[in-house]
Amino acid sequence: MFDLFGASQARGRFLEVGAAVGVSPGALKTLLHLQPGGGMAMRDLADHWGCDASYVTSLTDALEERGLAERRPHPTDRRVKLIFLTDEGVAARTRALELLYDPPVSFGALSGAEQRQLRDLLRKVAEAAPELTRRARIAV
Repeated sequence: MFDLFGASQARGRFLEVGAAVGVSPGALKTLLHLQPGGGMAMRDLADHWGCDASYVTSLTDALEERGLAERRPHPTDRRVKLIFLTDEGVAARTRALELLYDPPVSFGALSGAEQRQLRDLLRKVAEAAPELTRRARIAV
């Protein structure tokens, strides 16, 4: 599983999709984590990813420079900055998800019936992982 999805095709696809929407892999990760219509505190992203807040700041800077996101003050705590997707950011996120959900070329080694069986098996695995199921519902 790691060789197929972690070490080769998935990493390459993430780089390709980032290039297609004009952002780095880290900025793409941020773009995909943000939800249209909702803001997220920069500190929450840093905590979720277990990284330094300055890294989230640099990713947010990159998205802002491309017009894909904007910082806004928290409505009740002026110390907190929220990141929101712009309309262009929502479009880039949607496009990135379309590209990421497109099956890898290597899946062509499977017949149509095998691809459907694999889809069904992977859906079953995803449904057993609540964090994957939650993301799938809100992804596109």
